[in-house]
Amino acid sequence: MKVTISDVAKMAGVSTATVSHTINHTRYVSNETKERVYQAIAQLGYTPDASARSFRTGKKRTIGFVVPDISNKFFATMIESVEGVLAQAGYHLIIANTKEDMEREETNIRLLSAGLVDGLLVASTMDDPERFDSLIPGGFPVVLVDRTFDTKKYSSVCVSNFQPIYRSVCRLVGKGDRRVGIIGGLPRLSTTRERVSAYEQAVSDCGLPVDETLIRYGDSMENSAGRCLDELLEAGCDAVIATNGLMAMDTIIHLNQRGLQMGKDIDLVSFVDYDSAFSKLYAGQMDCIVQPVVELGKTAGEQILKRAEEPEAPVFEQVLTSTYRPCTQPTTWNHSDR
Repeated sequence: MKVTISDVAKMAGVSTATVSHTINHTRYVSNETKERVYQAIAQLGYTPDASARSFRTGKKRTIGFVVPDISNKFFATMIESVEGVLAQAGYHLIIANTKEDMEREETNIRLLSAGLVDGLLVASTMDDPERFDSLIPGGFPVVLVDRTFDTKKYSSVCVSNFQPIYRSVCRLVGKGDRRVGIIGGLPRLSTTRERVSAYEQAVSDCGLPVDETLIRYGDSMENSAGRCLDELLEAGCDAVIATNGLMAMDTIIHLNQRGLQMGKDIDLVSFVDYDSAFSKLYAGQMDCIVQPVVELGKTAGEQILKRAEEPEAPVFEQVLTSTYRPCTQPTTWNHSDR
């Protein structure tokens, strides 16, 4: 049975008018009452239909951004880029951090889409598009960022890394590496699936067997790559691809702790998610796949503003490309590389 505004009012101990004023900011409501209303919305899973709510009176000029790991500078850099675009248009940004937890994402989406914001940017950690879909009010503006679903119901802005991964594997094999391993993020993520798929295709096309023991998965966050690297080294890897910036940094640190020299004892392909002194320091010892994170954030900001103005516009999919840089190539960093 669909949860109604009356159900929310009853649980919060207020009138339906107070619930309406709370989520639409149309009249003063005390902080204590607001808290009760938002808690009731979250507990009941109330999602008003954005296309039919007659009590909605205007724009909030605020966009929500649901990110999986705010401590990851990839997302922090993207947030800064998005915020710059929104600020120029007179919009504010609200950030929600899920820590790669699906329950936290569900709670945050319900709260933000219940009248707090005009639209949502979401880098989802969900494994079920139907679950995600159940959280979004009808007609509510949403743009998926970096991560997408197979069902193309929502507009999206993402980065294709298939060709850079494929090229990196071919280059490693061409150098003589025969046991190329890969450290992927959470298996449920579209980004992980694409990168592992590119790796498997390249390994096969290069005439090597696809060995499942050479495919290890971390959690897409800090401190998960060390275990994966140990397992790959035990399996006899002579090259490793680390498929996000945080896990790449962990891999480099772990290699140093083990006394292994990149380019000599083992070859490394590192994702570079943002400009950093750490990446520059080792750029001459490893191949790099550089992500266009600033452009990704800028594009996402522009697209959610368009979506907020035209919620019923056709769904679009915008795909950016990363840059593959072999370690033998001189590295020049600038703002557009990030």
